[in-house]
Amino acid sequence: MPIIGHKNIKTVVSLALINNADEILLSKRPKNKHLAGFWEFPGGKVEPGEMPESALIREIKEELDININNKCIAPLSFSEFDYKEFQLLLLLYVCRRWVGEPKSMENNEIIWVKPNMLRKYKMPPADDALIYCIQDLF
Repeated sequence: MPIIGHKNIKTVVSLALINNADEILLSKRPKNKHLAGFWEFPGGKVEPGEMPESALIREIKEELDININNKCIAPLSFSEFDYKEFQLLLLLYVCRRWVGEPKSMENNEIIWVKPNMLRKYKMPPADDALIYCIQDLF
């Protein structure tokens, strides 16, 4: 049977960056992007031919100007969401050790949030679906 209305699948990596106070870093989506003003876990698109962990290391350096590496990140969960234009596969990693002080390189707001407060922030559906997984870590 032919597939009708086949959509592109976008693979995106995201990070639950956890500090010593057991807070998670959230980033506000810029005004010029899809779902502007929503809060999300930092990360970004996996480029064609790129491994997800390499994409995460690159994206976190570009967005937050910190260095993470394969030894300090671990896959936690994933979610899928069907947007009108594309199908999203969101891979969530967790990290508690990094080098540098997180700062926004894209002039968007970043905040540290306690896990039990995550639901107070408006998040895209794919990020929102991962909150329970993160809360289960604590």
